Amino acid sequence: MSDTSVGGAVPGSPGVAVPGAASPVALTPAAAELIRSLRGRHGPLMFHQSGGCCDGSAPMCYPAGEFRTGSSDVLLASLTVHEVPEPVEFWISKSQWELWKHTRLTVDVVPGRGSGFSLEAPDGVRFLIRSHLAP
Repeated sequence: MSDTSVGGAVPGSPGVAVPGAASPVALTPAAAELIRSLRGRHGPLMFHQSGGCCDGSAPMCYPAGEFRTGSSDVLLASLTVHEVPEPVEFWISKSQWELWKHTRLTVDVVPGRGSGFSLEAPDGVRFLIRSHLAP
């Protein structure tokens, strides 16, 4: 059984949903486990992937709704994670998606402290995007 699945955009949410059946975002088992842990401590979660430099190019995990999305963002996926009661939305800036739209993204976890703004930073790990060209 897969740990994640994808739903469509949340009706009435800002931004634009990516059309099509194939998900552009997946999670590694380690990322799913960390999401379960963070959900237990912080409540519902969301990701935003910007196109910034350094840690600004890493996916940032926030309490759901804490990062304000709008018309300059794209909702790539609503990820279903086993034992997490609600979907975890994965957003990306439109300009970054234009550069990455031919890739599939996998959220993984690696040792090391990332940005102080992402919820996993105090745990001594950070989320990381692994990408590959879409078929």
